[in-house]
Amino acid sequence: MRGLLQRFGTVLAAVVLIALLAATAPNFTAPANLIAVLKQASHLAILATGFTLALVAGELDLSVGQVATLASVVCAALVFAGQPWPLAALAGMAAAVGCGLVNGLCVTRFRIPSLIATLAVGAIATGIAFLVTGGVAYVGRFPPGFVALGRGVVLGVPVLLLWLALLVAVTAFLLKRTRTGAALLAAGEAPEAARLAGIDVAAMKLLGLLLAATCAGLCGLSLTAALASSSPTIANELLMRAIAAVLLGMTTIEPGRPNLAGTLLGVLVIQSLANGLTLLGFPYYLQDIALGLIMLASVGLSASVLKEAAFGGVR
Repeated sequence: MRGLLQRFGTVLAAVVLIALLAATAPNFTAPANLIAVLKQASHLAILATGFTLALVAGELDLSVGQVATLASVVCAALVFAGQPWPLAALAGMAAAVGCGLVNGLCVTRFRIPSLIATLAVGAIATGIAFLVTGGVAYVGRFPPGFVALGRGVVLGVPVLLLWLALLVAVTAFLLKRTRTGAALLAAGEAPEAARLAGIDVAAMKLLGLLLAATCAGLCGLSLTAALASSSPTIANELLMRAIAAVLLGMTTIEPGRPNLAGTLLGVLVIQSLANGLTLLGFPYYLQDIALGLIMLASVGLSASVLKEAAFGGVR
């Protein structure tokens, strides 16, 4: 029983929390509200999946929020310049992947700790986003085909949930069913043993940061399509929520380790809590306080993993 509680205690707490919100928050269980929660959670889940992949590889990517923003504004700027939206979306993704490549090279080639490297790249991405937009938001004038990627519905299911399901399926397959996924896990958990086993640890860490940036790019595009707008800060606030979701996820399913199932549970808890507090009329800043408490409560089990990811060098 003790082992079960250690492994699934957070799941039980999530069930209790959602039950309390359902009983106390007005309209929390209304179908329209539940769909809205899931759609909002989709953006966060995409970003948190990327952060999880970087952490699985033993690296901490603090640039994912700003990289998502950069992908969003690059796409929006090209659309407003009259370019076809598929080309604009590809350009946004290219910008995100470029940031991931810079992160990876800084960490693996120049041996800069990921905490420092990704903070710097995030700051650069923010500067470029303001340079591209001139500090002005892009609103409206997005083609219907592009907007449908974020607002469309297929057989009653929001397209955003379908995109998320596809991403989760691909990520789970990569981590659990491929040699690359096994090498990624080994490089993050035991880099020296992985090196002795013939695994290119640097390449795996570079891959983890590239995958994190790719997910950030997808998050930025999904936000732009869903909101039909973009701004130089559109995804920045999602960073702390993504970190909190991953930390919370590391307390369950596979305690002490970054894992996809735990991350998704963390996203659901955080988004439900935010929605419930809003419906109950609590001030917005209580959400930030709640996030901080979640991070403090979660980090005890994962402190060693985070410390190694943030400051450990490639071996």
